[in-house]
Amino acid sequence: MAVIHMFVGPTLPRSEPQLAAPGVRLWPPARHGDLFADSIRRDDTVVLIDGVYHQAPALRHKEILAALGRGVRVIGAASIGALRAAELAPYGMLGVGAIYTAYVRGELDGDDEVAVGQTPDGTFDALTWPLVNIRHVLKLARAAGTVDDERATAVLAALRAVYYPQRTWAATRAVCRSLGEEAFADWLAEQRERDPFFGDLKRTDALTALSVALSGQAPRADPPPSPSTWQTTYFRRWSNAFTRRRVQGLVLSTEDRLVYQQVVNPAFRATWTDYLEHQSLHPAYGGPGMPLAERLARVTGGGLSADQVFHPAVDLRDEATVARLLAGETAEDRRAVARYADALMRARRSRAGFTVAAVREDLTRQLLLRHWQCPPEHFDAEASARGLVNGARAVQAAKRLVPGFLEEETTKRTEAARAGC
Repeated sequence: MAVIHMFVGPTLPRSEPQLAAPGVRLWPPARHGDLFADSIRRDDTVVLIDGVYHQAPALRHKEILAALGRGVRVIGAASIGALRAAELAPYGMLGVGAIYTAYVRGELDGDDEVAVGQTPDGTFDALTWPLVNIRHVLKLARAAGTVDDERATAVLAALRAVYYPQRTWAATRAVCRSLGEEAFADWLAEQRERDPFFGDLKRTDALTALSVALSGQAPRADPPPSPSTWQTTYFRRWSNAFTRRRVQGLVLSTEDRLVYQQVVNPAFRATWTDYLEHQSLHPAYGGPGMPLAERLARVTGGGLSADQVFHPAVDLRDEATVARLLAGETAEDRRAVARYADALMRARRSRAGFTVAAVREDLTRQLLLRHWQCPPEHFDAEASARGLVNGARAVQAAKRLVPGFLEEETTKRTEAARAGC
């Protein structure tokens, strides 16, 4: 059964009755990586309303193109959804509502028009007023004779100068008073008392988009975008980073599993050679296949190993590729990957501002040299043989494992000390 995936936050409250319609699955405001979720399948519909783009990386355009390419209908409205739809309409994303139309016509051109501050407690309630709603309210006020065009323009300019996380209702009233527009502020307060959603153009557009999705009127891109429009090096990097699978009750990052094998499993050198042989016999680009030794001889004439010459892109969404690269993985390996992921999460929670990039490179290199039991002068060659290209890239890949390594070493030392007592 097709599902409607609704990415919504401050624009609509979770109590909105239409959100409880059968087949609607609610998601928090969209962020980078969300559309890689395995639960979003062909013939499903994504309704993109809200997203993050201040406190976390925003949803990329190519993620939407990839979803369209695999047969997902995508509707955008009200907030970042309207922005993305205006940009991607030529590729099949459907834009809905007045805000989308204003972006397409060039009447709006900035993301600050729809940006709002959100509560940090997970409820995603709006703390501020978006400019696009203020514009709409001023339009209604002009129609009601509360303000004229000149005064409305002055109010809008003053409120636009307020940074969006600070554009609260209280700030709006204060700005109006400073301009001598108490009558407008009082009129607006009266309207909002009668109807808490008065002038909420974002809400209206969001509900319209959901109605379109529920009616089944959203067309799929025909023809869908070709992979060449979104299958870039960056996209493959993102898709690998967000690929997860449930294995024996554990939800694990496939990339974490692969890096663990590359770092810890001494037999992975043979696994990587086997992968290179397979890729040489069955090239991803569709060219003629040939044995790896023959291809290597044609390219180099000898003197270099295959892992030093060939660095094929790895697609971790491909089941056959994953099965080949993780052929040597054990159940204990998967449990270790889960432990290391938990250790990394604990490090992020316990140390303000901690990121994987902040892990010391010299420490990571030392740990790798110890695991691989190779002298420093052979570090690059060992990394290459394990499919990590070179030592520098191996260090960057292995940083995610360091908190887990350190926790295990601490545990071993503690247990040894206890045993010696």
